[in-house]
Amino acid sequence: MRKVLSFSGFLMLGLVISQFLPMIAGEGYGVVKSISNVLLYVCLSFIMINVGREFVLDKSRWKSYAEDYFIAMATAALPWFMIAIYYVFILLPPDYWNSWEAWKENLLLSRFAAPTSAGILFTMLAAIGLKSSWIYKKIQVLAIFDDLDTIILMIPLQIMMIGLRWQLIIVVVIVFLLLSIGWQRLNKYDWRRQDWKAILFYSVIIFLATQILYLGSKELYGEAGSIHIEVLLPAFVLGMIMKHKEHDTPVERSVATGISFLFMFLVGMSMPHFIGVNFAETHAGTHSVTGSQEMMSWGMILFHVVIVSLLSNLGKLCPMFFYRDRKLSERLALSIGMFTRGEVGAGIIFIGIFVLWVKKLALRSVTKKGTTIRS
Repeated sequence: MRKVLSFSGFLMLGLVISQFLPMIAGEGYGVVKSISNVLLYVCLSFIMINVGREFVLDKSRWKSYAEDYFIAMATAALPWFMIAIYYVFILLPPDYWNSWEAWKENLLLSRFAAPTSAGILFTMLAAIGLKSSWIYKKIQVLAIFDDLDTIILMIPLQIMMIGLRWQLIIVVVIVFLLLSIGWQRLNKYDWRRQDWKAILFYSVIIFLATQILYLGSKELYGEAGSIHIEVLLPAFVLGMIMKHKEHDTPVERSVATGISFLFMFLVGMSMPHFIGVNFAETHAGTHSVTGSQEMMSWGMILFHVVIVSLLSNLGKLCPMFFYRDRKLSERLALSIGMFTRGEVGAGIIFIGIFVLWVKKLALRSVTKKGTTIRS
């Protein structure tokens, strides 16, 4: 419990600093922000490689994984549709309810109600000792499929916004190629170096590879034609193909914990700057439907943030209605574990509370089966 609260504390500390960083850094804000983002993605890659190394698949149960995929797709899509409907029918005047431009714009905005934050999720769940539980292993599968669905569901949105481009097809090909390699080469490569130094080195290489692809395509075709692959999936697949070697030493544990703390802090640092920003001036002259609306008061913004968080989390309850061979408390814990997937809304503030809730529910079922959960 102490570690979970510490993770939440580092997250909140980063969030607070992110709001005052422009004033503190001054003209060097851009450089500081870039360094922060580089460290964030390297830490995420480190965490996801280790998650992939511990990932176990029974290839004979491929039908079960197909079911998991569609459950994850529903879990990714439900918050998206629910929040898009809320944005259009609640935040926009009735004149826009039948506007294709309004729907297209808000479908894109609402997609970010369920973005990737698997690093936070796995870090928190591991901190409360759930690594050996059914909940953790199932969330491993659902969270990765959720990320995959987030990428895939962005494709038709991008086509609606900018038209069909060959770069989008390249992204899809790369994603499915990585998944195919992970499935076919699962635990195949017996690499001798799998200590924290080696994993950190691999993390840097993955970050550089994704950045070179992005910056190279951006240089050739511009920002709109760039190919952007997040580090999460390549790092996870790299971990999958490694034949896992256990390095359970005090140094390994300390480094892994330290990188997790740094990651949580950097996630908070990555939050957009909103304190002291004049949004009325920022959106002045904008041609977007949503941006052209009158600026709301801070109290009304807070109200809508809470509602969006509730809708997002209600959509994430989808797994609770499946896996009927498991107890309701386990299915509810599984669904609540997915709450932390969203980075939009008030939910990010309560990540620690969500995880402790998962632990409480897990204790009702897991401990009865003889599994010990450490705090």
